[in-house]
Amino acid sequence: MSDHQFVMFSFVHLSVLSIIAIIIVLLYWQRKRLHVNASKLKWAERIFALSLLAMDILYHIWLIVTDRWALDDSLPLELCSISLFVSIVLLLTGNRHLTDFVIFAGIGGALQALGTPVLDMDFPHFRFFHFFYTHVGIILTGLYFVWVKGYEPTFKGVLKTMVVINALLPIILAVNWLVEGNYMFLRMKPYNGSLLDFLGPYPWYILSLEAVAFIIFMVIWLLLRKKGR
Repeated sequence: MSDHQFVMFSFVHLSVLSIIAIIIVLLYWQRKRLHVNASKLKWAERIFALSLLAMDILYHIWLIVTDRWALDDSLPLELCSISLFVSIVLLLTGNRHLTDFVIFAGIGGALQALGTPVLDMDFPHFRFFHFFYTHVGIILTGLYFVWVKGYEPTFKGVLKTMVVINALLPIILAVNWLVEGNYMFLRMKPYNGSLLDFLGPYPWYILSLEAVAFIIFMVIWLLLRKKGR
């Protein structure tokens, strides 16, 4: 396995983003055909959910084996970690109450993560595959429930997702204080740069992030609602 440092916007990074874009286009292109057979795809949904779960379990096993697991940065309390868990439950249960969170918080957070990855291992390290597979899994789950399962994103769903995220913030802040962590980047910005660098210094970037999240959710809603499609 490679121990080379991941380089943002390198050939590898751009190649992966291109492959992801192609997969999303293919999903959109085949959406009507898949929609007709949606009732027969339960097995595929469950296999995909279990593959996401297995990949994340393997990641935590790798952290433990390599003595990297720690309370301050290994708990599944990042927005994408939470979105991954919700995506897995959504795929296994089909509970539509979970769909808004995956569509807005999941897709919005995963797109930002893919664009500016907080990643230290390059291809072909396991961590590289785990990072991209799980984040793409979140995006594909959200798009699948819109394009194939026929879920209609709403403005109410945007507001509901904002409320849920803000309800989680006090819990994350408390955990950060207890374990001296930086979950959801509520204590400091990523060390290797991210979109947060454009949102001002601490703690003001947290308030800016609220506005940015709302704007991103609105854009996702406008793009995915029936009129937008």
